[in-house]
Amino acid sequence: MSRSCELTGKAVQSGNNVSHANNRTRRRFLPNLCNVTLISDALGQRYRLRVSANALRTVEHRGGLDAFLAKAKDSELSMRARLLKRQIAKKLVENSAA
Repeated sequence: MSRSCELTGKAVQSGNNVSHANNRTRRRFLPNLCNVTLISDALGQRYRLRVSANALRTVEHRGGLDAFLAKAKDSELSMRARLLKRQIAKKLVENSAA
């Protein structure tokens, strides 16, 4: 399992530890990932995703999982999130047509 957020694409970054003597050693900056269950209002189901704490705040700010995915770019999303986005869009089109 890769250390990246399924919704925002935030992943591991690398950099340096810099000591007082200015010695540099490589280090990794890991994203703050949380296993959460998010509910889709359109589909009426729960989905377990591994998202960053920052993404979780953004989902809440935008008004839920459906609104977040509608506004998100496909390039940032994981394959599972892209599939979920397509299912939600399809369901919303069906509901508006009926």
